[in-house]
Amino acid sequence: MVDDERRHLADLLTAVERCVFFLEGARSGIAWPLTGEELAARNRDVDLFTNLSAINERFAQLQDTLGTAMRHAARLAGEPSDTFLRVLAYFEKVAVLNSMEDWQAMRVLRNLAAHEYGTNYATIVEHFNAVNDIIPSLYKIAGNFSCFCKDNLKIAPSTNEFSQDFQKITDTACQLNQARF
Repeated sequence: MVDDERRHLADLLTAVERCVFFLEGARSGIAWPLTGEELAARNRDVDLFTNLSAINERFAQLQDTLGTAMRHAARLAGEPSDTFLRVLAYFEKVAVLNSMEDWQAMRVLRNLAAHEYGTNYATIVEHFNAVNDIIPSLYKIAGNFSCFCKDNLKIAPSTNEFSQDFQKITDTACQLNQARF
């Protein structure tokens, strides 16, 4: 039973790495920051809007998968996981998260990503620029969480298909976050 739970967390860690890889792939195809004028001028640019859609999808999927993995890891660590706030409090305490408020701010952006923006390009760019700005923090959490699992639970991703890229992306995100503060 515990072996099954450990394997499940290893699979979730692989899913997190895959989400980071594809999110960064979509994100790197765009010149940031976006402007409303640029979006209006490129309103028929299939590649741009496909990348933006992928960013929304991968950002949400990364946060959802990471949340599921954190809840699972908390249980394996013997920590209360009956509410997600307890899970967040635990991972804030062990320095996977800087703060629960950061996670909740990301969650708000994730929820906004689910809404249709129509053609209000100012609203669209505001959203995507905010998502782009917060992605390095989400990458940092993913990297910290992966290290927590390896160091404390002795669990690594079930495959290493994305591990090298994941490490490079999360290391870069940590350097960007340190430069900001």
